[in-house]
Amino acid sequence: MRVWLDGRILDDADAPAVAVSDHGFTVGDGVFEAIKVVEGSPFALTRHLERLARSARGLGLPEVDQDAVRRGVAAVLAGERLPAGRIRVTYTGGVAPMGSGRGDAPPTLVVAVDALRPYEGATAVVTVPWPRNERGALAGLKTTSYAENVVALAYAHERGATEAIFANTGGQLCEGTGSNVFYVLDGELRTPTLASGCLAGISRALLLEWYDAREVDAPVEVLGRAEEIFLVSTTRDVQPVRRCDGRELPAPGPVTMQAMKTWAEREPEDLDP
Repeated sequence: MRVWLDGRILDDADAPAVAVSDHGFTVGDGVFEAIKVVEGSPFALTRHLERLARSARGLGLPEVDQDAVRRGVAAVLAGERLPAGRIRVTYTGGVAPMGSGRGDAPPTLVVAVDALRPYEGATAVVTVPWPRNERGALAGLKTTSYAENVVALAYAHERGATEAIFANTGGQLCEGTGSNVFYVLDGELRTPTLASGCLAGISRALLLEWYDAREVDAPVEVLGRAEEIFLVSTTRDVQPVRRCDGRELPAPGPVTMQAMKTWAEREPEDLDP
């Protein structure tokens, strides 16, 4: 792992670096992006930086210096030989008094990169009993407040799955802990709308541009009737689902195979689409 912190490369990536009073550490007051590295270059960097800025504004953090983030990305990739990797950009409220209120210190910006281990070819998912709050203050923001996802993912792992699927407070299908959900019903490829409270995933947006799918909100139980299901995310690309809540599915089915093929063809054409 190679780490850049507020303008400097750390000599030891595991050495103490962020203050214990950093608001990102104490209360999860921060936002982040995970960016795939393809043959040494970041994929869809501009889109990720735009979402980072939107998330920061939604949280009330100071405006992100996108040029500084780009310098950090270039610095951590310099000299690295990563055919496949993952960059993590974290932007927090900086040092603050104990408690929820922010201080007046500048924000903290960290860029780190490490090798990426590919996901398995097909996976299992389970729906969880806790809803996403599509009307909450953090809805649609990619924040570091991830404890809810940690609990949900542990629930999934205990049941032999690698991803947990949330409904929202209205009982509609929403998203995974770190992925967007696509499914096929009556031959039509669908995914929840952003109004469901799901994250505006970069991979989700690209697949909607590259492939014919419809955004529609439906009860989470629709997955029990789906002919195919797949997940999309920065690190998964298009990943078939072979089992959902114990029900076996074709993995990949014909629509999923075509989506995978489309992704594999389009991604190398432009690394910053």
